[in-house]
Amino acid sequence: METSTVTEIRYRTFGSGGPKVVLLHGGMQTSANFTRLATALASTFTVYVPDRRRQGLRSEISDLAAVLDETGAGNVFGLSSGAVVALHGALELPRIERLALYEPPLRYGGFDPLGWRPRFEKELAKGHTARAMVTVSKGTGDFPYVPRAALVPFVRLWMRSDPRVRELVPTMRGDAAVVEQAGGPLDRYAAVTAETLLLGGERSPAYLIRVLNGLEPVLPNVRRVTLDGVGHVAADNSGQPERVAEELRKFFR
Repeated sequence: METSTVTEIRYRTFGSGGPKVVLLHGGMQTSANFTRLATALASTFTVYVPDRRRQGLRSEISDLAAVLDETGAGNVFGLSSGAVVALHGALELPRIERLALYEPPLRYGGFDPLGWRPRFEKELAKGHTARAMVTVSKGTGDFPYVPRAALVPFVRLWMRSDPRVRELVPTMRGDAAVVEQAGGPLDRYAAVTAETLLLGGERSPAYLIRVLNGLEPVLPNVRRVTLDGVGHVAADNSGQPERVAEELRKFFR
């Protein structure tokens, strides 16, 4: 007897006309974090926003392939770890014709984007979820000048007001796994055939800007845009997603 397993990939749909675009969110996010971005694009595109399952890079590429096959989309945007998935997907999935990446946290230039992980795991093991979230935030370049002691009480209050935040903290393990499994030299991305847009924020952490500097001369068909006055999460509901949407409209045309 043969058995098969069906994997359910949930995604939100915005708009109903024009080119089809898939948006991949980053860490500490769900598809809901791209509501403003997707809405801003929906007048021009049909937009699909899946909830990443965070089960490793191979699994995430397979999930992306399934969404592309199901929807017929050929345009992909990824933020942070979602950009890592999108970039590696473009190495394997010829359906991806245009690829927009917002600051993938790849290992490059001697900086370890996962240096926060050992402390994070210890804090989670002790049930200190708020401290673990602060460790991730500080480790990925957020709040560089704010003391941990000041951030922890704020995060605890945030978790009480929005229980979903507490649930998302452990999922950073999956985002860390994607970055870990994507390790390797940047020159392999010379094999990407999709037209590529590199997006970044003027106020983003320096190591993310260095990654874009390393990718730009490697990718064969690339353009780059830096958004002034914003940081790493400009595409999030809490950022300035309309500005990101403006660049995506030009690129995905």
